[in-house]
Amino acid sequence: MTDQNNTDLELDPNLEEETEQNDESIGRAFWYSLSVMLVLAVIGGTVFLVNQLNEPETVVKETPLSLPEKREVEEIILPKIPFKDITEEAGIAFVHNNGAAGEKLLPETMGGGAAFFDYDSDGDQDLLLVGSTDWPWTDSSRKVKPDASSLALYQNDGTGKFKDVTEDMGLDVSMYGMGVACGDYNNDGLVDLFVSCLESNYLFKNEGNRFVDVTSQAGVGGPDKLWSTSCGWFDYDRDGDLDLLVCNYVDWTPAYDRAQNFTLKGGIRAYGRPQNFNGVNPLLYENLGNGTFQERSEQAGLKIISPGTGVPLAKSLGLHFYDFDQDGYLDVFITNDTVQNLLFHNQQDGTFKEVAALSGVAFDMDGNARGAMGVDIAAFRNDETLGIAIGNFANEMTALYTSPGKEMQFIDEAVSNGLGPQTRMALTFGVFFFDADLDGRLDLFSANGHLEEDINIVQERQHYEQSPQLFWNCGAQHATEFLPLGEALVGSDFVKPLVGRGATFADIDADGDLDLLIMTTGNKPRLLRNEQATGNHWVRFRLSSTPAGDQKPNQRASNHDALGAEVRIKTKTGTQSRLLMPTRSYISQTELPVTFGLGTETEIQSVNIQWPSGKVTTLENLKADKLYQISEQDGLVDK
Repeated sequence: MTDQNNTDLELDPNLEEETEQNDESIGRAFWYSLSVMLVLAVIGGTVFLVNQLNEPETVVKETPLSLPEKREVEEIILPKIPFKDITEEAGIAFVHNNGAAGEKLLPETMGGGAAFFDYDSDGDQDLLLVGSTDWPWTDSSRKVKPDASSLALYQNDGTGKFKDVTEDMGLDVSMYGMGVACGDYNNDGLVDLFVSCLESNYLFKNEGNRFVDVTSQAGVGGPDKLWSTSCGWFDYDRDGDLDLLVCNYVDWTPAYDRAQNFTLKGGIRAYGRPQNFNGVNPLLYENLGNGTFQERSEQAGLKIISPGTGVPLAKSLGLHFYDFDQDGYLDVFITNDTVQNLLFHNQQDGTFKEVAALSGVAFDMDGNARGAMGVDIAAFRNDETLGIAIGNFANEMTALYTSPGKEMQFIDEAVSNGLGPQTRMALTFGVFFFDADLDGRLDLFSANGHLEEDINIVQERQHYEQSPQLFWNCGAQHATEFLPLGEALVGSDFVKPLVGRGATFADIDADGDLDLLIMTTGNKPRLLRNEQATGNHWVRFRLSSTPAGDQKPNQRASNHDALGAEVRIKTKTGTQSRLLMPTRSYISQTELPVTFGLGTETEIQSVNIQWPSGKVTTLENLKADKLYQISEQDGLVDK
């Protein structure tokens, strides 16, 4: 090794010898230690093996797998609810005339409405059917009958047999009619009629022995060239008399319709699309209490303008009134065709606020508007859940919006509960809840039919005539809540296809169950008698009030027929509630008496009635299978 001064270093011989001696010692120590470790390892291994051999064998026991308890699911037994076509047998000879003569003008597709109501106050349900007329420019040789009446009034004899009294009662009027609203607007105990039309609307005052046209005096005919659809009476300001709301469809003229030149595949002339027409706002008429009305739509906040076009948004076909938030004031729900639905929340000061989008009922789940027609609203689960059923266009499914209570926050459950897939192919107009088999749960009815006679040429799975549908409510405990009943359960008369439009129900023969009537476009209606034989019990209530007359400011009162009252019953099996509101379905009205199915129960523990005035009537221990007349002032009138 060389240092920095290049001087060589030599190793010390004594140091070298010592190093060799140390290495030898370390080597001997290492081998000694290794030998000891090997001996110890052998001894330890031997001891371990001996202990293992002497240790008793461990027995492995099999533990049975713990499974969850088997869920008991109630077996579903579908009921037989046969309906029999008694249209001819009952004396109904009406044929709807839509004026169609080959031009395919949009109003021809809409059909007519119908109403069950007691016009003669004899306790049974009479029937009004609404038709249209030939176009004035149609060749006279093609016309059905010059100046033929567009209305047909049938008097019920109490057994479900009807007599045509149209001419006798002054209703032989020619018009292009659409819908009907029944209500005692002057609180004289006689139900009056409002008929919505293409062009001018009509108000007929019931004078007992005759209906009198009072449209002009009342001021409810509407602007010229109006196309009105669903309409209804309700007391929006709670002053004790009925106000009137009239829905309007689109801004239509025959010239504009012809100019669109709508066609199907192959050049076949087709009916127009509502997207090509501007919307029209609804009309609200405030009852002034002296036989006249004041139009209040703009002041009340019912005129909604489309932000994209600056024209009225509404293209309205369905109408219902309901107190969604249970504040005592009726709100307004309107279904629209190809634009969003509208929900007007009553602000209790004569105005409304539109909240459909905020409440989740304006669009479908993807945020799209649908072709919405008929509507009904009910507490169909017999709890606080509220349901809104809406009939929609083909391939759009019937909607079933639900809310847990008065929060006015809805979600569409049609797909999740099975209703949606079962209604996808149908084009649904009339739709309503009713208890078809009187088991205490509200079922759902749909009247179906397409717009185009030739639709099957371009869509193989679509047909002009379509079967009505009855969905049986099997209870919320089942994943599929509404089950469709087929021909074996409802009968061949029920499922026979037709071009369904307006639809309504009533107990026409006083047997406690609810019978159906389905209107068409350009054809006969179908009256279906309910022939269910389940043995289930029922109870019915007819309400009336005697308004106090002129009301002081902010004083609440009930209208004569208590439209807007809530009836709640309690039995051993639970509670049910109904809102007394005949405006529902599509351009139609149902009967006024409220029907509850009771199943096997024969006693009603309590009945609670909240009147439009806010007063509450409570009755206890009523018997089943009876119709009760109840007055707000006098309580139980007839037992």
